[in-house]
Amino acid sequence: MQLEDLDRWRDSFEAFHARFAHLFSRSESREQAVKYLRGLLAPVERKNGWQVAEAVGDATPDRMQRLLYRVDWDADAARDILQAFVVEAFGHPDGIGVLDETGFLKKGSHSVGVQRQYSGTAGKIENCQIGVFLTYSTPTGHVFLDRRLYLPEGWCDDAARRTNAQVPRAVVFQTKPQQGIAMLEHAWARGVPLRWVSGDEVYGDDPRLREAVERQGCGYVLAVSSTTPVWRERPPVEEPRRATGGRPRLKVHLAPEALAATSVATVVAGWSADQWQRFSVAEGEKGPRVYDWGRARVIESRQQLPGPQVWLLARRSVSDPTDLAYYLVLAPWETTLPEVAGVAATRYTVEQCIEEAKGETGLDHYEVRHWSSWHRHITLSMLAHAWLASIRSTAEVKGGHLLPS
Repeated sequence: MQLEDLDRWRDSFEAFHARFAHLFSRSESREQAVKYLRGLLAPVERKNGWQVAEAVGDATPDRMQRLLYRVDWDADAARDILQAFVVEAFGHPDGIGVLDETGFLKKGSHSVGVQRQYSGTAGKIENCQIGVFLTYSTPTGHVFLDRRLYLPEGWCDDAARRTNAQVPRAVVFQTKPQQGIAMLEHAWARGVPLRWVSGDEVYGDDPRLREAVERQGCGYVLAVSSTTPVWRERPPVEEPRRATGGRPRLKVHLAPEALAATSVATVVAGWSADQWQRFSVAEGEKGPRVYDWGRARVIESRQQLPGPQVWLLARRSVSDPTDLAYYLVLAPWETTLPEVAGVAATRYTVEQCIEEAKGETGLDHYEVRHWSSWHRHITLSMLAHAWLASIRSTAEVKGGHLLPS
């Protein structure tokens, strides 16, 4: 966005900021929050404290840093206002919640949550922080809903580091899927309309996340590892029973005659040619992305016991038949193959959100060390991205500028 674009949309921008202005008790802080958002939207190469300050006319970055470190305001309350705005601007009964994480490469060891860990952004183990995100995809756009900083176990158990980074006492270790469940449950409680939940293997491989989505009455299209166990038919189980002279059975068990579960890769390898259909469900940079798609009904394995009957969905590359992706799909029987394949393809909108926010609203340009400061900057970047997405959904683009339609 160019600064002249922002001027053209001044009324919309001011109305957007007014939604959360009450979070700042002092007028100076409210004005600085406006400046911070304007700076994040400004066409500057690096949206760190100095460059954001210069973009909005501040002589030094002191006030920007104060907004992130010292001013008393609630980033989670701002997140809730963001969710209300998303429902208003993008809400749709067929909305898709998408989970993913991204790495923020960092130097040193003092910034909250930083350590050597795998970063999908870098494709290898790097010194970085990991942010876990929930985004929202509908026919009118894709935006952020929530965020969590992943705090590794080593950080959670290190009292000195926690104190230095001002990590709240209530924060305990959570896996990325557990953080995903927490964000989904918060979005449901806030009334965000979600028909589907999607995510990659990090989230699809966790049966507790699948259970949480099922309890909510939503469907899911979740990528899973090739080794994920399923049954082609529901295996028999033995129910708990009281003692009748022997040791009592306190839990449900597979019956002795039950067949072992089979990996999803083995199931798909046995499909006939007529179980595959070739079609496109999304546009890529070089045109329609065409894959072979197939599915079959299977029984999920949850904690080594039979779970719900779901679809096993597989996607196969046209050019390389050995390149396959696997998904478990909780959906009614009448749901069509193109529909669930479309949800699987929509998962990549989370990557678009992250890429856009890193490139246009400074998601990864922060220079902060503390827990609350990280969440404040990330939330403000998400707010800027949501406003930008909202005007893009209604604007006309002429001569490289966004104009009200």
